[in-house]
Amino acid sequence: MEFAFLISIILLIAYVLLAVYDGVYLHLYKFKLYDRTESQFEHLTHTVRALLFVGILLTAFINIENNQLFIIGLTLVILDIITLLIDAYVEKDSRSFMGGLPRWEYIIHLLVNGFHFASIAVLLTIKINLTDYGLTLNNNFSKIKNFHYFELVAANLLPGAIIISILHILVYNIKFKKYINRLKINCC
Repeated sequence: MEFAFLISIILLIAYVLLAVYDGVYLHLYKFKLYDRTESQFEHLTHTVRALLFVGILLTAFINIENNQLFIIGLTLVILDIITLLIDAYVEKDSRSFMGGLPRWEYIIHLLVNGFHFASIAVLLTIKINLTDYGLTLNNNFSKIKNFHYFELVAANLLPGAIIISILHILVYNIKFKKYINRLKINCC
């Protein structure tokens, strides 16, 4: 289980790093998906997923020892999968302004979602115990090596996840949209 916590930490960090590049730099800054009529629904799905990630972090990762919150977290994961499917479905039409989704961005999306759901899968192997009597949920991780690092990483990702969710919402505001559209960042 110690190794599973370490793997989950690595997957979470990989997910967050790529998600910030893809979701903030590419979607909000470079391509301004929120500002294009054909991409506004895709931006809405990204906003929903950003909010769901905050909920998943709070209920499934940070409060892993709370069974009731963990069940809520699993529900949020299911909603996230449904939202991802909707996002993938609309992406072709949403990116018509740029001739479709570039192959390199498609690869980034595969990696981002792969790391995201792999971290959740590892979390499930940590939390769920299959016994002769059915499924049980593990609760006491405090004595397991790497658990406290796992908690620390998950808790430290929360403020950034909240900020990115708020940013996704703020671009719906006309005044904020004008401000962000004036930003000039020479990067990537």
